[in-house]
Amino acid sequence: MKVGCFTFIRNAIKNDYPIVEAITSILSLCDEFVIALGNSEDETENLILGINSPKIKIIHTVWDESLREGGAIFAQQTDIAFKGLSDNVDWAFYIQGDECVHEKFLPTIKEEMEANLNHTEVEGLLFKYLHFYGSYDFYGHSRRWYRREIRILRNNKSIHSYRDAQGFRLDGRKIKVKLIDAYIYHYGWVKPPSGLKNKIRNFNQFYHDDEWIKNNIPETFEFDYNNADRLIHFDGTHPEVMLKRISSINWQLNIDLNKLGKQMSFRRKALQKIEDLTGWRIGEYKNYKN
Repeated sequence: MKVGCFTFIRNAIKNDYPIVEAITSILSLCDEFVIALGNSEDETENLILGINSPKIKIIHTVWDESLREGGAIFAQQTDIAFKGLSDNVDWAFYIQGDECVHEKFLPTIKEEMEANLNHTEVEGLLFKYLHFYGSYDFYGHSRRWYRREIRILRNNKSIHSYRDAQGFRLDGRKIKVKLIDAYIYHYGWVKPPSGLKNKIRNFNQFYHDDEWIKNNIPETFEFDYNNADRLIHFDGTHPEVMLKRISSINWQLNIDLNKLGKQMSFRRKALQKIEDLTGWRIGEYKNYKN
């Protein structure tokens, strides 16, 4: 079994993405790791080269700034990295620049790839998610956050990244997956208020034009942590690769957990209550078929 890993990144330092941690968290499972490296304005390339692994292959790309509809540039860059994997790769492991895998899940992930290698009806492996928010001590747990997503797929080059690179499609249809008992730790919303303000501004430039950003994201706005609906205290451990970054945290999460969810509609509260009691998320959008 040969495993290829892939990702895309641009301006990792400028936007404070834990890309080194993301890559190294799964590097031991990879026979090769393809990175679509966009035209950065910082030292992102040196950051990647500093990993110093012969498995890493960099594909230099130039982002098309005109692709500002629905985050299409993210899917395009994902596809470039995916297509860069060797033809003899069996499984392709995708990770984004703000995600990590805890080392405790690596044996399970490897076992699932081996066990399903010859089960061709399984086109991808589905991961559970923890979305950390505001700090490393809390994660979002409500209908606002997607619960699962595909992160391992067959090396079938007819598969392509979908919309803004959240999911994948095969010839336009959802791919058939198996849910595995492993988590992706998503750290994209763990930043101080100033960092999240920059994240929102930078992120939206790949979804909207300059006029929309000017009218909807003023220069002086303050990020409000209270839009999380609900946060749960995290009592587990983080991946070892994240510990240095976590130890350097220099802000406090200024939020009243008791006030979260007050703005939710009666319908959203009712649906959340049903999910809490039964585990069934009514009307859940799924980027996969299982």
